[in-house]
Amino acid sequence: MLVYLIRRIGQSLLVVAVMATLVFLAMYAVGDPVDILASPDADEFERRAIAQRLGLDRPLWEQFGIFVWNALHGDLGRSFVYNVPAVDVILQRLPATLELALAGLVFSILIGIPLGVLAGLKPNSLIGRSVMSGSILGFSLPNFWIGLMLILLFAVELRWLPAGGRGPTTSVLGLHFALFTWDGLKHLLLPALTLALYKSALVIRIAQAGTREVMLQDYIRFARAKGLSSRRIVLVHVLKNILIPVVTVLGLELGSMIAFAVVTETVFAYPGMGKLLIDSINRLDRPIIVAYLMLTVVIFVIINLIVDLLYAAIDPRVRLSEAKG
Repeated sequence: MLVYLIRRIGQSLLVVAVMATLVFLAMYAVGDPVDILASPDADEFERRAIAQRLGLDRPLWEQFGIFVWNALHGDLGRSFVYNVPAVDVILQRLPATLELALAGLVFSILIGIPLGVLAGLKPNSLIGRSVMSGSILGFSLPNFWIGLMLILLFAVELRWLPAGGRGPTTSVLGLHFALFTWDGLKHLLLPALTLALYKSALVIRIAQAGTREVMLQDYIRFARAKGLSSRRIVLVHVLKNILIPVVTVLGLELGSMIAFAVVTETVFAYPGMGKLLIDSINRLDRPIIVAYLMLTVVIFVIINLIVDLLYAAIDPRVRLSEAKG
């Protein structure tokens, strides 16, 4: 297990290094923030002063060297717009996006696994076919349309839930979360459900395929021959064996929820990292964009590493084959 852990950590560090290079070159070689930060009637002297203050007058290789050195010390630059460390701006918005992604993941699990197992146990029944047909809708409908329909139904027509915003927050370990207040939960419900519908459709199909495959295995027949109840067979034997692909997919999808919740946050005016990214792109605030992308890369790498470790813990064959390799 130790060899497996060391290899995975080494691969993760290599991925972060490569992505840091690509992110820097992509962001710092395209566009000129001075064009946006300088006033329309600014002369060449004022434009040079702004570029010198932001360090944009140096060669690209020198800017990259400074970026790498500062990044190793936890400094990803100061925002051109807010004039504070970019990491601080990102971290202020991170709790909102994290609680939205985690709530969406919980909804995906609560909706996807039970319906997928049900469809796998009864594939030819009306319920099973209805569940699989519903999962196709989950794949097909765009997030922004789902969000708008949920707002129209629950916020405009029924007036049960708020149409947007985040609601009041509670401070936990210096971070502000809306998850621990009733009004905050009501604000969180619709965007989390919007974010979860596509993922739950994916989980349904994975769980359904895994259940149908597991139900044909010899150990299921043996469990039935021993007189085990159907409930115990499903909860102990079926769920345990379909968890490996589900855990893998959900881990990667959590990273995508965190990184690509831009549309959902925009529709619901949710003050997370996605909305900050859109604003920063419009202003060419390079440090914010780079800090966001680097944080996203690190989140993906950490989640992928955790998924690999969980995968190895669930299936010992994974770490044994890695050790032999």
